[in-house]
Amino acid sequence: MSLSSTPSFAPLRLKKNEERRLRAGHLWVYSNEVDTAVTPLAGFEPGQPVEVQAHNGKPLGTGYINPHSLICARLVSRDPAHPLSDSLLVHRLKVALGLRERLYPGPFYRLVHGEGDGLPGLIVDRFGDVVVVQITTAGMERMKDGVIAALDKVLKPVGILLRNDTASRKLEELDSYVEPIGQVPEVIELSENGVRHLAPLLGGQKTGWFYDQQDNRARMFKYVRGARVLDVFSYVGGWGIQAAMHGAESVMCIDSSAPALEHAHAAAELNGIAERFSSLEGDAFEALKALRQERERFDVIVCDPPAFVKRRKDFKEGALAYRRINELAMSLLERDGILISCSCSHHMARESLAETLLAASRHLDRSLVFLEQGRQGPDHPVPPAIPETEYLKAFFSRVLPA
Repeated sequence: MSLSSTPSFAPLRLKKNEERRLRAGHLWVYSNEVDTAVTPLAGFEPGQPVEVQAHNGKPLGTGYINPHSLICARLVSRDPAHPLSDSLLVHRLKVALGLRERLYPGPFYRLVHGEGDGLPGLIVDRFGDVVVVQITTAGMERMKDGVIAALDKVLKPVGILLRNDTASRKLEELDSYVEPIGQVPEVIELSENGVRHLAPLLGGQKTGWFYDQQDNRARMFKYVRGARVLDVFSYVGGWGIQAAMHGAESVMCIDSSAPALEHAHAAAELNGIAERFSSLEGDAFEALKALRQERERFDVIVCDPPAFVKRRKDFKEGALAYRRINELAMSLLERDGILISCSCSHHMARESLAETLLAASRHLDRSLVFLEQGRQGPDHPVPPAIPETEYLKAFFSRVLPA
């Protein structure tokens, strides 16, 4: 269902002083911040539109609630004249589109990045005239028809793919499903930094592609001319293909997914660099150990793993995994090598990743200096009041003998 143009909003009252974070710019309400004596959580349905109120009943804005989730409500609008509605969805999509059209030469980018674009629970990646949607909250799921209608009105895509199979939906007690609407190919071609890539929309990771690294991949170009490059956790070859297109002597991609590497090889053919491209299928840790035993060496290594620290309680184990993989990568670098090391774990702070890289270098008796740092691209905006929306870190390091 979608919201009507004049939805009714149930009141959600907060305890005294619990509105301070919202007034400071955050959009989340935790279940322990709700005055359940006035507005019992048991009285709400998952996804129900609500008016969030301060302890004295003063409205703070409109949004939606899921009484079964720790983050039980999300604020979508603070403007009483423009509350949460289908028309607000259209407006926010137009605002988001305006930014991307200013920043990117073609229609290949993240169009909506949840809270960063004022639409909590909604992710939209654009692949030309096809868009891939991820809905992660009960409130946005309830507005699914309105989301589809808004995308049709603003973009008129030939196809919309609902990739609602993320693990985070379980936290909202939502079913997992993939639903194509219109003309949605299994694999689609996209252009990033002037390079052609193939994204498996239906069977790939997340939405099929990782636009958040676009600027960091461009930052890599000056380091790879004439270099032997290793792309670890390559997926479909985003870093590796672009390295080859910008002068790398050779590129090897490592990934555990055979289909992902097949798409990488197909993209190498598309771009005319197949003779300089190779791949190695397998577990990244084991593959790097095997390359070390074979005394292989590389000038530039990109290490862009999945999130090793998905929850705060996983930090110790995850930090160890980051150290192990980066230490293995450093052991494969030439005497004067470049390591591009990334983390997409929000709970792995930038300072923690820096300390992990330092520890790895010292264990190998190598000297490490940071040359540049990167973050997620501007199509993944970060509201300063919501630090949880900033997650991507990239360190460009020079690794030398001690």
